Amino acid sequence: MRTLYHHWVCPFSRKVRIVLAEKKLAFEMVVEKVWEQRPEFLALNPANDVPVLVEPNGAVLADSTAICEYLDEIQPDPPLLGSDPLVRAEVRRLVGWFEVKFNREVTINLVGEKLVKRQMGIPGGPDSRMIRAGYAAIRLHMDYLGWLTERRRWLAGDAFSMADIAAASHLSALDYIGDVPWESFPAAKDWYARVKSRPSFRPLLSDHLPGIPPPKHYAYLDF
Repeated sequence: MRTLYHHWVCPFSRKVRIVLAEKKLAFEMVVEKVWEQRPEFLALNPANDVPVLVEPNGAVLADSTAICEYLDEIQPDPPLLGSDPLVRAEVRRLVGWFEVKFNREVTINLVGEKLVKRQMGIPGGPDSRMIRAGYAAIRLHMDYLGWLTERRRWLAGDAFSMADIAAASHLSALDYIGDVPWESFPAAKDWYARVKSRPSFRPLLSDHLPGIPPPKHYAYLDF
């Protein structure tokens, strides 16, 4: 059995969970609190971050992009990186957009400050400057997401891909704290509703952090 070391609100972990489910690959999950710096986990991944996937043969993979591209190679059905070089380039560009730019400007500022700090027990509360920066940035990113969804069936083109998974993973973490202004971006909301309806995504909607429940709309397919 594959083992995925993850954390509930880590969008990179969520991406791997969705890919494994899309590929219909069985796995078990282990919650890893990386701030505890467990020696056993550091032995698996000296970078001390999640996700980490341990294969049935004992092989250890780290970094969500490396893991997901590996999974797409060993289980090519359904293909999630695209059917030709141009599509694959666009998929990878958008994955990079959400996992670097969006993560830096939005996820870290909102999920990091409002949720991860609390989980880690860091005193002092959220940094209000970072919160304001995250709220300003998310609207710009939602504009771009809406622009894409108005012109394409899925983010990178005609087929559901790793680009949709990466974007939805970050937005689902933000949606857990109710920080996505869906009503102002109907095209993006319609796209996310389609992603939420996929069987691979539904387990994420049952995630509940102890003492930190999500808003009521979080698990609704029609929100």
